[in-house]
Amino acid sequence: MTLRFYDTASAEVRDFVPLVPGKVSLYYCGATVQGMPHVGHIRSAIAFDQLTRWLQYRGFRVTTVRNVTDIDDKILAKSAESFAPGVDEGDGTVREEEWWALAYRYEQEFRKAYDTLGVSRPTYEPRATGHIPEMHALIQLLIDRGHAYPALDDSGDVYFDVRSWSAYGSLTRQKIDDMQGAPDADPRGKKDPRDFALWKGHKDGEPTTASWASPWGAGRPGWHLECSAMVTKYLGTEFDIHGGGLDLRFPHHENEMAQSQAAGHGFANFWMHNGMVTYAGEKMSKSIGNTISPAEMLEIAPPRVVRYYLGQAQYRSVLDYQPTSLQEAAAAVERIDGFISRAVRALSDGGNYSFSTYGAVPEAFERAMDDDLNVPQALAVLHDTVRAGNTALTDGRTEDARQALHQVHDMLRVLGLNDTAAPAVDGQATTALGVLVEAQLAARAQARAAKDWPASDAIRDTLAAAGVVVEDGADGATWSLKRG
Repeated sequence: MTLRFYDTASAEVRDFVPLVPGKVSLYYCGATVQGMPHVGHIRSAIAFDQLTRWLQYRGFRVTTVRNVTDIDDKILAKSAESFAPGVDEGDGTVREEEWWALAYRYEQEFRKAYDTLGVSRPTYEPRATGHIPEMHALIQLLIDRGHAYPALDDSGDVYFDVRSWSAYGSLTRQKIDDMQGAPDADPRGKKDPRDFALWKGHKDGEPTTASWASPWGAGRPGWHLECSAMVTKYLGTEFDIHGGGLDLRFPHHENEMAQSQAAGHGFANFWMHNGMVTYAGEKMSKSIGNTISPAEMLEIAPPRVVRYYLGQAQYRSVLDYQPTSLQEAAAAVERIDGFISRAVRALSDGGNYSFSTYGAVPEAFERAMDDDLNVPQALAVLHDTVRAGNTALTDGRTEDARQALHQVHDMLRVLGLNDTAAPAVDGQATTALGVLVEAQLAARAQARAAKDWPASDAIRDTLAAAGVVVEDGADGATWSLKRG
């Protein structure tokens, strides 16, 4: 089946053919590092990590660029607040912090969250502050082509002239006259309230370290300009895929596309956007208290369970968090791990069990992933394979069980769930543990056959206290180690 992805710009699922055969260039918007990562940030990173892994499985060499916005109005505001008397971080401590230190501290928090949840490092992760010359060059090009102008009030700002670009609004299918300017934008110096800043002149009260010399005066870049300059530097003026959260379509990606195409760049061949995360059907909001952070999720469940939950929906759909969501994800992961542990015990010779590199995942899994990353259907194939593998083990069909085990391993690898997919499966300790647990299960089966329920329950409770999860099924009892 041909790879097909939904393209936001054309509003249709299209065949994916890379610009360069065998290679894929992917840029997706990373964090504005002005606070701790929220669940939307991490869901987006997982979605594009799944995309990258699938493209790699399909044999493409993928160059992935994910930016860091380390200069921004909110970063400056939070830094300024840190110097205000009596302001603390909620634990009674006061942190006075320069904007660049605050940005770097939160950048490390994002990196820790990405690493914890198995998001692969991108090929490169550029910071906005490292690309000021490229931004100056792009602004000058837009001025020269008649699509940008210095502010009319000599403030040092430079704006993109939206009415100079007839295609403005095409990404989100809006007409300029139906749009409104940003509610918090200062209209002074603009030809049109909808014009957006490419360069922001330095203002009184802002730290001098947050400004750079430019032909239009000291200042700093506008948010939208940063991405256009960085992606062009590393992936060229035309590249395969631009991704990000659905909330970035307008104005961020609309403005990115307009300024880049107005500069004469082909820019992105595909625009891919992941859906939002809601809480019990409602938009998450700190003001009403219905939020949950990745850190809070990781206090409830281990990383593989959190990743399973955040990556289980089709990337374009809304992912709704419920109080039971992580419990349900944990149960699904336990079923997978239970089969892996059982199969490795049955199929290994007591030493190391060797998994091959990428093998052939089931054809149904391939069809699902090729069809705009249909992860829910791919997970259904994964669980079907787990069930088939357990049945093969019960029936003594060794080769069928082995095939299922390797297919499960490879599907987990593609989905980024394989970091601890087969924990504690090597060595003498594993063999000894398996012998002891199986002996206990045999004794429990005898007790159940004799209807000695107290003895049966006592054995199960003893195993549970040791972290061994026992599941009774039509084919007998299976066990796995409790995670987390």
